[in-house]
Amino acid sequence: MTEDELEQAVREAFTRRVAVARPFVADPAGLAIRRADRARRRQMLAGVALAAVATVTVSAGMAQLGQQPGPPTHPTVVLGDPYASPLPGPAPHLSAAPRADLGRGEVDLILDDVLVTAGGLRLALPDVGPAAERAQRLPDGAGWAVVGAPTAAGRSLWIVLPQGAAHLLLAGAREIVLSPDSRQVAWREGTELVVAGIVGTQVVAAARTPASPDAVPVAFAGDTVLIRPDPGRSGHALWRPAAGPPRGVGDRALHVYGARPDGLVVALVSAGTPRRPCVALLDPARDLAPVRTACGPTLNEDGPGGVSADGRWLLANGKAGREDRALLVDLDRLAPTPTARPAGPPLAGPVAWTPQGTAHYSDAAGALVRVEVSRVLDGEAARSVPVNGLPAGDRPVPVGNDHRP
Repeated sequence: MTEDELEQAVREAFTRRVAVARPFVADPAGLAIRRADRARRRQMLAGVALAAVATVTVSAGMAQLGQQPGPPTHPTVVLGDPYASPLPGPAPHLSAAPRADLGRGEVDLILDDVLVTAGGLRLALPDVGPAAERAQRLPDGAGWAVVGAPTAAGRSLWIVLPQGAAHLLLAGAREIVLSPDSRQVAWREGTELVVAGIVGTQVVAAARTPASPDAVPVAFAGDTVLIRPDPGRSGHALWRPAAGPPRGVGDRALHVYGARPDGLVVALVSAGTPRRPCVALLDPARDLAPVRTACGPTLNEDGPGGVSADGRWLLANGKAGREDRALLVDLDRLAPTPTARPAGPPLAGPVAWTPQGTAHYSDAAGALVRVEVSRVLDGEAARSVPVNGLPAGDRPVPVGNDHRP
């Protein structure tokens, strides 16, 4: 069989397997062939072996998530990735990859198409890294979960293993939300919301529920998924799959930043007289009833922000005087008028907190910012550190490592 005939056979096999499903964002056959082509350029024997593995895997089939009783659906989910192949591991030629001088390596970073671990390991991610919007470490050193930026076709979710193999789990989802420990994922798919577990390179035990046209998942609080029925209005619904479909709870939350280890949700709510955005701790066990509310710091109603692993600190965008800044709020001391301390330049992406209590994020110029709480409390705001070698317009993606007991 010639090389062209082999490629055509792989394409036809993929076409037959996905004929009944919604098209993926990426062309599975094309991606498999491109990876095979790269391998052949390195070594012809490796290319032939890769094509054979892809053919055998296609013959094994692509499993579809088990569905609850009801009309058939066409999920965008792949269990594992039948066309995944080992990506190049750490190699000397990556020594010129973009880097920043942050002193201590505390978090992993995705810099363009290279994942740089805190320990200095460098993995090339040619198909994953450039499209990454946020990422989290998997439990027990099992790798990384990487969520892609939104496109016209939707978002993607990849699992990257420590040796560099990348597995595509979701493609074409409208929104993707990971639990803080990276063990669960929720997403919007067509007319349904879906929640599932992540085990290895598979999504398992999926539960589905019909959703209103604009509803999207926004956060996890334990095993409860917070859903925003209408992004243009305040209020959420709570979905506990074991207890039935989502139900609205009449809260006034404008934006959810995350959940604390004690289960309380950190949110921006409409409160006070006259009504204005205020920081609140909400209890999902009592239909998001406010436990504590504090009005005072001027936080943005919608935007990036993150809660520290111990649940004490909120880092989010707001106003310090008339200046846009990242603000640090002590959630354990929410007085009627709490003090929000300027912590650094405004956030332009997700916040990655370390278990030790430092935060990392990228600013609008594509530089990295490291926020050390003790220095902010002493009045010393963090400064940006440029990342040399990043393509114009790119920003570093710090990787979250929030593995709570």
